[in-house]
Formats: sequence, structure tokens, C-alpha cells
Amino acid sequence: MMQVKNRIMIGITGMPGSGKDIVKEVLRELGFSIVVMGDEVRVEADRRNLPHTPENLGKIMIQLRKEEGEEVLAKRCLPKIRALQSQFVAIDGIRSLAEVSEFKKELPNLRIIAVHSSPKTRFERLLRRNRSDDPKDWSTFIKRDKRELSVGLGNVIATADLMIVNEGTLDSFKKEIRQLIQKEFQVWAKSEK
Repeated sequence: MMQVKNRIMIGITGMPGSGKDIVKEVLRELGFSIVVMGDEVRVEADRRNLPHTPENLGKIMIQLRKEEGEEVLAKRCLPKIRALQSQFVAIDGIRSLAEVSEFKKELPNLRIIAVHSSPKTRFERLLRRNRSDDPKDWSTFIKRDKRELSVGLGNVIATADLMIVNEGTLDSFKKEIRQLIQKEFQVWAKSEK
């Protein structure tokens, strides 16, 4: 098993529909292994025989945090991260400073990238994406945003190491992500010397 502390670690955060999936896609192309925190909530929904609706997944996310602590999803993801054989790992869906703190206990090299897009842009993207847990109307979208912010997502975005705005074209956003990661590789390379 690869030494966790020597890995290049990126945490991805942002509001729903901001473009985290595109960041993941580019990181995967660059050789990163990806751990998705939301998968832990979906596994729990399956365990409870609940469909993956925005309401169910939101309730489960809140319940898990109340029952097992704010850092529960980070704790559930750490064994998966430890088991990976990749030098480069990205964690998608960090939502609270408690999760950041839990990860940094074992992953001191973790750098958080926040993805930002306007609510209007995000809502339009989510309607187009049409995943089972995506909101189908503005009211549900706003409720989901409030729920996400209630668990501390805004604090993670505000304290992220890096910020990238996603309001342009898909190609320009992918190019910006690649440039940002290249810059980070240079920083990591210098710190290793």
C-alpha cells in the first residue's frame, strides 16, 4: 500500500452544479484516482432501501452527520483512499471544515479547490444534467442550496486553497483546470526539493 502522506491530494468543493464533475473528469485524465464522498450517502440510501431523490439523500446526509459526527463521510472515505495505489488522489464533495480537518490528520498535503458558478448557471446545468437527485424546479434547488450551506459548505469554499470560476465555455473551463493543476504540480515539485 502506498504511503498516504506522500501523495498529491486534491479536495474538490463547490455548490451543486458548479462544475465539480468537470474538475473530476480533467483530474482523471491527468491520472488522478477519484473518491466521491456523495457515494457514501448513496450507499447508505441503498442500505435503507430508499430511492436517490434530492430529499432522501439530503435527509440521509444530515442524519449521518447528527448520528456519527460532522466528519462521518470523511471517516468512511479514508479506508478507500488508503487502499488506492495511485500517487495522485482527488476527493470530490467536501462539504464541511470538520471533513477537511479529518482528512488533513492523515493527508497533510491535501489542497482544496473550490469551484464557483452563479445560482442561475448552476440551476440551468442541473436541469440539463437531470440526475435522479437533481432538483427539477427553482424551489427545490434553493432548498438544496440551503441544506448544503447548513452543513458548512460555504465555509469550505471560503477557506479553499484555490478558487476557479466556471461561467464560460466547457473548453475554456477545462483549460483553466489544467493550468491550475500544472501550477500546483510546480508548487509540489518545489516543496519536495
